Parts: sequence; C-alpha cells; structure tokens
Amino acid sequence: MVEKKVEDNEEGPRPVNGKSMYSYISDAWDRPDDSYVKALNWERLITWRREKNFSRIERPTRLDRARALGYKAKQGIIVVRGRVRKGGLHKRFGYKGRRSKREGMVKITMGKSLKRITEERSAKRYPNMEVLNSYWVGEDGKHVWYEVILVDKHHPSIMADKNLNWLCDNANKGRVFRGKTSAGRKGRGLHWKGKGAENARPSVRAHHHHIK
Repeated sequence: MVEKKVEDNEEGPRPVNGKSMYSYISDAWDRPDDSYVKALNWERLITWRREKNFSRIERPTRLDRARALGYKAKQGIIVVRGRVRKGGLHKRFGYKGRRSKREGMVKITMGKSLKRITEERSAKRYPNMEVLNSYWVGEDGKHVWYEVILVDKHHPSIMADKNLNWLCDNANKGRVFRGKTSAGRKGRGLHWKGKGAENARPSVRAHHHHIK
C-alpha cells in the first residue's frame, strides 16, 4: 500500500475538472429571469432608481463580464453605473392631409444604441478618463442601466500595464466619441464582414463619397 501511494505521488497532481467561479456567474446572467439574478435585480432597481443618472461604484456588479472586457481591480480604473431612458421614438400624429404611409411614424430608429449613448455621457462626466467598455446590468419599463469601465490614461499604474497602456497613445483620445468601443463598432456595422456589410468599410460616409 505504501509503495502504491508513492507511485501515485510521483505522477504529479491530478488535473482539476470543473467550471470556474466566473463560469457560474456568467451562466446566471445569461438567463437572469431563470436564476437568482432576477430576485437580486428586483431589489437593486429599487435602490438604483433613487440614485443619480451616473454614479461611481466600488466594484462591478457583473464581475465575470467586467473582467472579460478588461477590468482590473487596480488604481486608475473605475466603474460608473449609468442610466438612460428607453422606449420607442414615436412621432406625434400629423393632422395635415397625407397618406398614412407618409406619416413617418413607424420604423424610426436611433442612430446610436442606448449602450453607446451611456458610454458617451459617462465620458463627458469624467473628461480625464477614456472609456474601455461597458455591459448591461438591468432595466425596467422606463430605463436601462449599464456599467461603464473608465481608465485614467495618465495614471502611472496604467502606463506600466502592458494590457492597458495602449490607451495612453494620443491616437485613442476620445475613442468613445469616434465609435471605437465595442458598442460603437457594432453600430457602425464593423462586427460583420462579407455579405450585408459591403458599405461599412472603411465607413459609410467614406464609401458613399468613394462611389461618387
């Protein structure tokens, strides 16, 4: 028996099988209505409605999503929870004579997503920081809440970070207002290639001027 134990130890430690903590958090947030997230968000929204539109928080609500998007618990990085209003963009009914088809009341969509608008408004409230990314944390009938990861590109810890110091380059200044974040690139059609995205590169305006 002793010899057998020695042989097992010589083989080395057994590999760890199973999911990580982040995987369980991600599974719960993938279907929030079917997990414990639903009850938590019910309580959270009661508090969030009383807060300001944009408020800095100590730690991310969704740790797995924040870490996947580049968040690190270090100096120079903050998380801001922002709230924007949701709803349709229905125009008022016109009383002049025209066809219903020309009323211009349906199929009116925004030029920017609510997520992108939240990122831009967060950047305006923290002008010395750059937006890294953002993620959804909750919504009700009137508002949607996103958490935005902001980085201070002048902080020494960020300048020394090999994963984040690319934000220190002046070429990335005001990246959120130029559609360089993930939400911005998605709105510009740059998350797709090939059929259906022929006009998206290098941009819609540049392609429009080129074909003329």
